[in-house]
Amino acid sequence: MNRLSQLVRNFGILLLGAAIVDQIRRPADERTWTGKISFFPYDLRLPTFDRFLQRYWNPDDERIFTPQFFGVGWSINLAQILKRAGLL
Repeated sequence: MNRLSQLVRNFGILLLGAAIVDQIRRPADERTWTGKISFFPYDLRLPTFDRFLQRYWNPDDERIFTPQFFGVGWSINLAQILKRAGLL
């Protein structure tokens, strides 16, 4: 593994840990398991197929980069890319 990929992997692990700590520090009735660490979105709820479609295939959402359906970071809204390219 080269240095850049190790750095990216370690940064992702750090963000995931920070997201978990962020949620654990909250009172139990205020935990949503979603939020942001700095400007990185996270969603630690159990993944669902509906959320998967909402993030990866949602022509009604104008965003190309949507929050990850599970984990830290972003997903790519493929429907929006095809829509902007005139293929959908």
